Amino acid sequence: MRKQERADFINRRLAELYPETPVPLDHTDAFTLLVAVLLSAQCTDARVNLVTPGLFALADTPEAMAELEVPVIQEAIKSCGLAPRKAKAIAELSKILIRDHAGEVPANMAALEKLPGVGHKTASVVMAQAFGVPAFPVDTHIHRLAQRWGLTSGRNVVETERDLKKLFPEQDWNALHLRIIFYGRDACTARGCDGTVCEICRTLYPRRRTPVVTKKG
Repeated sequence: MRKQERADFINRRLAELYPETPVPLDHTDAFTLLVAVLLSAQCTDARVNLVTPGLFALADTPEAMAELEVPVIQEAIKSCGLAPRKAKAIAELSKILIRDHAGEVPANMAALEKLPGVGHKTASVVMAQAFGVPAFPVDTHIHRLAQRWGLTSGRNVVETERDLKKLFPEQDWNALHLRIIFYGRDACTARGCDGTVCEICRTLYPRRRTPVVTKKG
């Protein structure tokens, strides 16, 4: 298969495997999603979903969060990892949302990326999942699978995102990035598949015998 043929097959097959694409992080609005995505850096979604109910019971709006002392936020999120840094970022971004955005999460990539603790991937997730704006956030699962499937060279996540956006229809980006994540967790895992084991890898490369060494982003 050529690269575009591989991409088309992947898009079709993942839609069959995952017709529904629920957001993995529990949230009630754009602000709670923003906080949850920030917490998910170097932390599993499952762990974040265990932590956020306690945090959001204390504060689930920028106004309420800005009233909390950083140590209080840190205590609530301590099991997520990088808690001191994340707690400070949550407190600061809450104040910025109040000061500069009338207490609302901006539906604007550039404005989101200016918030403390919010990088391009976090901003992309919020744009896609809170506001429905087409985006293709690249996490470790997507970066790994895109290399195994021959869709990118994998030099970095910026290149991977650019390559995937060229291969897939824009209207599919938001659902597809979640479907790739789901498949990466279920079937094409970091240790359970090396590019020769799972259904999609075997279909795309039936003659592949050598494991694919993936590059970190």
